[in-house]
Amino acid sequence: MSDHVSYQQQLDEKVARLSAQFTEFGNVPMAVFESPAQYYRMRAEFRVWHEGEELYHIMFDQQSKQKYRVDQFETASTLINQAMPLLISLLKDNEVLRRKLFQVDYLSSQQGELLISLLYHKQLDDEWQAQAELLQQQLRAHFPTFIVGRARKQKLILDRDYVNETLQVNGRDYLYRHVENSFTQPNAKVCEHMLNWAQDCTANIDGDLLELYCGNGNFSIPLAANFRKVLATEIAKPSVDSAQHNIASNGVSNLDILRLSSEEFTQAWRGDRKFRRLEGIDLPSYQLDTLFVDPPRAGLDEQTREMAMNFKQVLYISCNPDTLYRDLQRLSDRYQVEKLALFDQFPFTHHAEMGVWLTAK
Repeated sequence: MSDHVSYQQQLDEKVARLSAQFTEFGNVPMAVFESPAQYYRMRAEFRVWHEGEELYHIMFDQQSKQKYRVDQFETASTLINQAMPLLISLLKDNEVLRRKLFQVDYLSSQQGELLISLLYHKQLDDEWQAQAELLQQQLRAHFPTFIVGRARKQKLILDRDYVNETLQVNGRDYLYRHVENSFTQPNAKVCEHMLNWAQDCTANIDGDLLELYCGNGNFSIPLAANFRKVLATEIAKPSVDSAQHNIASNGVSNLDILRLSSEEFTQAWRGDRKFRRLEGIDLPSYQLDTLFVDPPRAGLDEQTREMAMNFKQVLYISCNPDTLYRDLQRLSDRYQVEKLALFDQFPFTHHAEMGVWLTAK
């Protein structure tokens, strides 16, 4: 955290910058959702530095590219900060576990579970597994911990490779499985704000929902409460598998997920191509009046941007205001901005997560 800039000051500067950038799309007040100033990231990755008998986490300065030692990391969750010195103390005197170790990834949950991935420049054998199981037991004396070992073309799971998370949306708890090495929203408290806002935007909407880039069902599952049916697409198989588990865990019966990219779905919807993965899905039975997109930083590709012009409403969550601005320049030909939101996922950085609710003119 900056010693010179208060949380509120950095947030005010972010709001002013983004309000000015998006003012051409209408004089729509920007709803602002704050983050905790500290201990908000549920996942963190560190390189590991070996120096004689010493062993410690390091990061690299973005400007100078120089490494610096990290014993505590106020950005990460309290649980990760508790685990960091304990893990190092247990690893440093264990030659089997520390040798060729180059990275540690942490994934925590608000429920108090912690997954630790140890990444190596060596193949992992039975001796490593025995020592890793002992490490897992030692850590479990402090908090529920799960260890995964990774090496080139190798992944060893001692128990499981996920943590269980609960997110509260408009008074209801939603259950999620967050899997190691798969995308999840890093800031749990701000994610809850995003889900609440998205559900509020789509309240009292007729018809069905199409969601592109659905990931593990983070948005799809709570949004399903507002629609007759939801059709969602995701290309990454681990995310699709997690989504199917999360759908079952939350008892959602009106949500189908297809393993298709947004480009592939666009081609199928236009009738340009047929996909075996669409077998059993009766596309004409859906009344897809609402589109929800949460694309990667590159924003919408051209085909998807054109396909997005065919709905009554569009809900757009963006992790890159610049590509959102570009896409809105095209979408504003058909839609008007009804709601605009800033979700401060990454305090004290230039990054901003935004939400836009668009309705047809």
